[in-house]
Amino acid sequence: MELLTYLSSLSIPNLFSRMPAAAAQGIIWGIMALGVYITFRLLNVSDLTVDGSFATGGAVTVMLLLQGLPAWAALLLAVLVGILTGLCTGLLHTKFGIPAILAGILTQFALYSINLRIMGKANQTASIKNFGMFWETNGKGFLMSSLYVPQALIAGLLLSAALVALLYWYFGTEQGSAMRATGANPSMSRAQGINVSNMKLLGLALSNGLVALAGGLMTQFQGTADVSMGRGAIVIGLAAIIIGEVLCDAIFRKGCNFAVRLLFVVFGGVVYYAVMVLILWLKLDPNDLKLFTALIVAIFLAVPYLREQRRSSFARSAKGGSRHA
Repeated sequence: MELLTYLSSLSIPNLFSRMPAAAAQGIIWGIMALGVYITFRLLNVSDLTVDGSFATGGAVTVMLLLQGLPAWAALLLAVLVGILTGLCTGLLHTKFGIPAILAGILTQFALYSINLRIMGKANQTASIKNFGMFWETNGKGFLMSSLYVPQALIAGLLLSAALVALLYWYFGTEQGSAMRATGANPSMSRAQGINVSNMKLLGLALSNGLVALAGGLMTQFQGTADVSMGRGAIVIGLAAIIIGEVLCDAIFRKGCNFAVRLLFVVFGGVVYYAVMVLILWLKLDPNDLKLFTALIVAIFLAVPYLREQRRSSFARSAKGGSRHA
């Protein structure tokens, strides 16, 4: 009886009505995941700076909007500040010999106080009715605001497509290829004359610039910035990457190229946020969201391993059968 009451309380139209806003926020988290992808997959570095630089992007954006700057200019400056946070982590790692994961923790720790200094208090609000404009021409444009979800979706899709195209182009250049080689084999890259330290610096800067951009976009979307808004961002970024890669490999069995993989990273952010909305729609305890996030990441991380183990067991069985024959 209780189960029937519970099921009858769930509204399918209500779930579908939430999905466009979830997709818009998922795209923003997907853009953040692109930044995490650069360090996690291409550089093979665990960078925990993102929990702080995401909030830094939001803090810089909200304060510049309150000072009257156009949204595009606020976002551009947020990206530049994000690049500086990545450079700080990179310098601690490459010039002072601090392990990358500890360098990221130190920078993230310092950014909490810096973000408080930027905003003057723990949170700041900019009315999304007045400051939600991502791009404007003659009074018309794309609103990155929760009040105008369809326009936010269009703006997010256009921006993510442009970023994927730029990253695809950049990592095909000599410098981008050198960065990818650094992550794949630092010793061989060094032997080939690549300055590994500079590549790491550049990669960390680029990564945190994208993360700060996502933080600025999220501030525009929700109309507020909080000093703790980046807490858990690294886990969400990893979740989006893993979900995107698993889906990409499942759809493209023969492998997908770099551009498609980047698109699936953004799509992974959308899937992640849609799952979060589904959990809330099911009226589960919101306090358990981080638990569900960890479970989702663990499941998607386990899928490739279990699939490979299954293939290996089949291969061993086939070999054993052929010997007996």
